[in-house]
Amino acid sequence: MTFSTGAVSPARRDADETELVSRAIARAKSGDRDAIRFLYVRYADNVYGYAKSLLRDEHEAEDVTQQVFAKLITAIRKYEQRETPFTAWILRVTYNLTIDTMRRQRMVPCEEIHAAGEPDEPNHERAQCIKAALAELPHDQREVLVLRHLVGLSPGEIAARLGKTEGSIHGLHHRGRGALKASLAELDVAPATAA
Repeated sequence: MTFSTGAVSPARRDADETELVSRAIARAKSGDRDAIRFLYVRYADNVYGYAKSLLRDEHEAEDVTQQVFAKLITAIRKYEQRETPFTAWILRVTYNLTIDTMRRQRMVPCEEIHAAGEPDEPNHERAQCIKAALAELPHDQREVLVLRHLVGLSPGEIAARLGKTEGSIHGLHHRGRGALKASLAELDVAPATAA
């Protein structure tokens, strides 16, 4: 006669995990928000790590992770468990969204930015307009833009330096860039972009 010591074998633990995930997927397909939340808790680190390895940027990886799980709410209905393990499927969704992000961020060659005959060296008048536009921004937004784009700090470093949350830094950055762009457009010195 053998006695159980209470230890669960690795094979049994894997089978239990697979069964738990399968039930969560079935419930998520029917719109169960708790099941989506379970899948988020279970797979968010994997998704984030994979996106970060491709993007090499923590903040962009966080954005992609959010996009993956926002998309999961509707896309999970297309998932068929027989064809692909869920881990492989969700990492494929992550890969596709990461590639889309990288394409949107692709740098435009300088030749396409500058109009024909426009000098490449900084223009004194343009620099004055940028200073004036920055001066119109609220102090917090101006400080975040300067630290991010001129000093080169990451949002996490800016948050630590200013004693704010990283989320508030992202918000200040977003609002500041929008206000700066509008102000530069009014001054007719907004940066040219490729069509």
